[in-house]
Amino acid sequence: MHIGVPKETKNHEYRVGLSPSSVREIVSHGHQIVVEQQAGEGIGASDADYRSAGATVTGNVAGLFNDCDMIVKVKEPQADEREMLHEGQILFTYLHLAPDPEQTEDLVKSGATCIAYETVTSPHGGLPLLAPMSKVAGRMAIQAGAHCLEQPHGGLGMLLGGVPGVPPAKVVILGSGVVGTHATHMAVGMGADVWVLDRDPDALENHWRQFGRSTNTIFSTQDAIEQHVTQADLVIGGVLIPGSSAPKLVSRDLVKAMKRGSVIVDVAIDQGGCVETSRPTTHDDPTFVIDGVIHYCVANMPGGVPRTSTYALNNVTLPHVLTLANKGWRQALRHDAHLRDGLNVHAGQITCQEVADSLGYPYVAAKDLL
Repeated sequence: MHIGVPKETKNHEYRVGLSPSSVREIVSHGHQIVVEQQAGEGIGASDADYRSAGATVTGNVAGLFNDCDMIVKVKEPQADEREMLHEGQILFTYLHLAPDPEQTEDLVKSGATCIAYETVTSPHGGLPLLAPMSKVAGRMAIQAGAHCLEQPHGGLGMLLGGVPGVPPAKVVILGSGVVGTHATHMAVGMGADVWVLDRDPDALENHWRQFGRSTNTIFSTQDAIEQHVTQADLVIGGVLIPGSSAPKLVSRDLVKAMKRGSVIVDVAIDQGGCVETSRPTTHDDPTFVIDGVIHYCVANMPGGVPRTSTYALNNVTLPHVLTLANKGWRQALRHDAHLRDGLNVHAGQITCQEVADSLGYPYVAAKDLL
């Protein structure tokens, strides 16, 4: 198979779809890879590194999209990239379609076969291609929140962990999944007063086993959210419904009731955000203030640490890239129900129930196309 790896073009997105070591592995299976010039610059991988791994390096991105059977990326294709996708081509990347009607419309029109990292499942019910970036984002959320709490950045002027004789900041984490767990690791390590809310009793039990008395776990209800969010110095939004828009757990009125100078880091912003006042921001301009509350809503947080993120992502995506390349998309998806869960769009049809429901498209089950 002929595989293309374009340079990411989203604001301050320095990750790359395939590292040189992944390229070498794929080439050893007899496939051809074309990498756009300087695509790996953000992870310290030169064009020479890619050539040594067996790739062809090109400055002609239009030719790359035109000639390749599969495009492997990190972030969703931007508008100019979507124009270059074509019928019969495989797109393998993060998509997050439910809150993005424009992208969805373009992918439907393209006729391409679009497989989303974030909806590929595992035999244990997890989201293995989303998990590495959720781990990174959860950890970064605490760093970003601590930074925003500093007074020069508009925050309350609090040190997250306090000092002897001065209490630490109260950190409220909505969701005890992968994002919440890794945010908890960082917050506990920095000495914060950590409160974790979730509706899943098993998740709360697992959290208790992992962190014990170093955190406080609360069953999530509307009353609990209102009580703890209004008391919080830092709120981390880490809830996710696979393939669907994130639920709005924090209303506009609740934001008004929060402390002035407190901070919200909405990690769920890729799926529309779990705070009603959230809107996507960039690494260039990461925050905005509503009712005195700082909102940090960068939609590609892991792009800020591209070296860590790229290699973590490649660890889980490489086996699937090889499967798609070796078998072709139809046979690969026929034989692997978990990879099949990643199919969101094929030949102008929406094949993810949650995306279809969110955006009002007819739904066609992926297995019916095989």
